[in-house]
Amino acid sequence: MQNHVHHAHLFASDLDATLKFYREMFGAEILADLNMAGARNVFMAVGQGRLHFYDQPPRDEGKGAIHHLGIQTDDLGRLVAHMKAKGFQFRKEISDFGFWKYVMVQAPDNVLLELFQIIPEKLPGGNLQKLAKISAL
Repeated sequence: MQNHVHHAHLFASDLDATLKFYREMFGAEILADLNMAGARNVFMAVGQGRLHFYDQPPRDEGKGAIHHLGIQTDDLGRLVAHMKAKGFQFRKEISDFGFWKYVMVQAPDNVLLELFQIIPEKLPGGNLQKLAKISAL
């Protein structure tokens, strides 16, 4: 039996702005846009991952159980430059651990995103070599 995480389900206070953000920043594709459970629900593909948005403002201004969503890219520098050109601000520069580079940024509704890039040829040996398995690219 194989199992995988299918999607993260997020509230959106301005669903159209949220959809635009994920389409413009990450090339997301809308897979379904329908009315379910009394509200508009949108499933999006971001590469091999999936996000599900519910057209309602977050019920809790805090983060609840969600710390961040991880979005893998094959060119972190280019993605960050693209987002900066669109007006997004980053609190820190890209952190570089050789085999793993990442930076955090806020998405709509204060969803914290980790944008990251794995550099397979720089993966150390031993147990850390298993990190190659988490790469979706």
